Amino acid sequence: MLGITLKQTRVYQEIKEEGREEGKEEGREEGREEGLEEATFNLVMRLLSKRFGKISPKIRGSVAGLSLHILEELSEALLDFKNVDDLLAWLAKVAD
Repeated sequence: MLGITLKQTRVYQEIKEEGREEGKEEGREEGREEGLEEATFNLVMRLLSKRFGKISPKIRGSVAGLSLHILEELSEALLDFKNVDDLLAWLAKVAD
């Protein structure tokens, strides 16, 4: 009728911009969470290496699959481990 499409309306443009801003914020939040998880994983691996020496790729893979919450629990639990068997038992318990 007036030669105006829905995409040209002010309401459409405002909604589109709002969606774009929400998407950016979600992306930032996901990035922060991924960064924190990676940093926690790296710290846990350094602590395990310091305590037990070289960590096998199998154990490294098991630890890499843990969520941030579980990695944080491991960072505390590893202070009580006497040997790698304690670590393996803890990982097996968490996997159940």
